[in-house]
Amino acid sequence: MRAVLLESVFPTDTNPQGNLFGGQLVAWMDKAAGIAAMRQARTPVVTALIENIEFHVPVHVGDLVELDAQVIKVGRTSMVVEVTVRKESPFGMDNELCTFGRFTMVALDKDHKPTPVPPLASHD
Repeated sequence: MRAVLLESVFPTDTNPQGNLFGGQLVAWMDKAAGIAAMRQARTPVVTALIENIEFHVPVHVGDLVELDAQVIKVGRTSMVVEVTVRKESPFGMDNELCTFGRFTMVALDKDHKPTPVPPLASHD
């Protein structure tokens, strides 16, 4: 299962040099991972682990950020979601990999307890 989000970088998202705060980018990545995981689990999910976040290039005010989250592995109640982040100018003139990370999400039932997740479909 997959989710693709697009965010626009505003001055309130950046440091005094005009670069996107890493924490803001991780929050967007977590949101994308959560949506992909919810689509897979068909239930609410929570973040259990964030790992392997690699920041390759800075993101600046005015850039568009595309977050592509893909569920790559399903356990009994958890899912591993890879999130790839690319930046581009608002005019679509360039597109560059800027960040990659992996998130483990846990599916929850109505009592907020871990619940089984359906297996990945062969076409996901």
